Amino acid sequence: MGRPHGVAGELYLDHCPFAPATLLELGALEWRGQAGASRPVTLKIARAVTNRMLVYFDGVTTREAAVRLVNGTLWVEAERLPDPGPGRSYAFTFIGMTVVDTSGRELGKVADVMFNAGQPLLQLEGAAGKLLPGMPPFLQHVDREAGVITLELPAGFDEF
Repeated sequence: MGRPHGVAGELYLDHCPFAPATLLELGALEWRGQAGASRPVTLKIARAVTNRMLVYFDGVTTREAAVRLVNGTLWVEAERLPDPGPGRSYAFTFIGMTVVDTSGRELGKVADVMFNAGQPLLQLEGAAGKLLPGMPPFLQHVDREAGVITLELPAGFDEF
């Protein structure tokens, strides 16, 4: 859902797809650190600041407490997430789906979704971990029932 960066009891949350009110409605979240640590956190305040979200968690009132949450990731159960709306999806739902081009040729399965300058990239399974654009105009169709993502790639794109 996002990565926090701490200052004086508050944290900046990067890559948060929600408005502050929607984020606050989620309430209890799980923070997971890079070393495998995790802990429950409860949102107290959330507000948008430029292209980030500024958040306060219950019990996190000092810079030192906030620093312990830096470079972690916030998690919430998928069933608690709000509907993203028509024609929209959460990036994690693409993991495991098969990617094909408009001719039907299979390109691989999605291992992860990465973000580069805010644009989603579908990372395919395999040693090469090929990255493909995961947004329009390249993203043509997502068939959730079949587990298939159709991309229209420029000629020669798959030679990279």
